Amino acid sequence: MLFRSTDFARIVEIFEKADVSFVSVTQSFNTTNSMGRLMLNVLLSFAQFEREVTGERIRDKIAASKARGMWMGGFVPLGYEARDRKLVINEPEAATVRMIFERFVEVGSATALARTLAAEGVKTRRGRLVDKGFLYKLLNNRVYIGDAVHKGTAYPGEHEAIITRALWDRVHAILDRKSTRLNSSHSSVSRMPSSA
Repeated sequence: MLFRSTDFARIVEIFEKADVSFVSVTQSFNTTNSMGRLMLNVLLSFAQFEREVTGERIRDKIAASKARGMWMGGFVPLGYEARDRKLVINEPEAATVRMIFERFVEVGSATALARTLAAEGVKTRRGRLVDKGFLYKLLNNRVYIGDAVHKGTAYPGEHEAIITRALWDRVHAILDRKSTRLNSSHSSVSRMPSSA
């Protein structure tokens, strides 16, 4: 059986909580003296190093897989289902996603659209009525145009897109205009002189 430094570190933690010293019969290792404590600290340092290296490898593997457009698990967006570690379109949900994108272009307001969809009884996968927060997340999720995103960088995904790039661009032209107007109104308010 492979015995790693992280395993030993866990055992020592358990011993310390129980106020027990570790003494090895086959090796000169005794946590009651200074040499034993030095060895313990060396082993604990290796355990920490082992944890960090493992974490780095996992993060690197996820980043490389995302760069190849693979689905690496997590929350499955409305319109898809996870099958054999891949995102596959769920057509009834995908129709709802397309409808939301198309109606946003017509209405031009997430607040108004959320109100209308809630009145119509349109719900999220968790059974809650659609609200403005849900709409913004959905409208900004690049998975719907076939992208896989990792730490803000988009890569072509292995999954099929639900909406076209043209529809995405029309939605985001509206969102960008609203964001620009909001920022300019905030900056003009901050420049107004305060009345004494």
